[in-house]
Amino acid sequence: MNKYGLIIFISLLAFLGRFLPHLPNFSPLYASLIFSGAYASRMRWAFLPLLALLVSDFFIGFYAWPIMLAVYLSLTANIFIGRKLKKNLNALSVLNASLLSALLFFVITNTAVWYLGTWYSHDISGLMSCYTLAIPFFKTTIASTVLYSGLMFGAYEGLLVLKKSLLKKITN
Repeated sequence: MNKYGLIIFISLLAFLGRFLPHLPNFSPLYASLIFSGAYASRMRWAFLPLLALLVSDFFIGFYAWPIMLAVYLSLTANIFIGRKLKKNLNALSVLNASLLSALLFFVITNTAVWYLGTWYSHDISGLMSCYTLAIPFFKTTIASTVLYSGLMFGAYEGLLVLKKSLLKKITN
């Protein structure tokens, strides 16, 4: 399977994963965007998982557009994290990219909920309440992004090594 076929496949998984029971914020979407950013040589391909999110939102339902915009912008950042990652791709950099992705999502989306929403007072106390109440979601975001990034990058790189090894055996 070429890398574009793989990007289509993981985008499909991210799409389907939104309809299956799962923990809140436990999603392959964050990792699929990092992966797509790292491996898509054409930028438009890197946005395919984000398109999968948009299509799934048509079925699941939309919510306050300013907050949705913050969600989509924070997820778009993952593509650029992946772009930067491909210059120095190793297990530690994938882990760091995953943690940065989860942290950006947490800060951007919760700041948007606090600032644009009506659930919290618009002062530092309200912001801290918003962040504090979001910690359980942050934990699952971290867990899923690290897990799925490890699986995606590990499987792809492992398959490349296996392919190289098999080609070497065939040519010898």
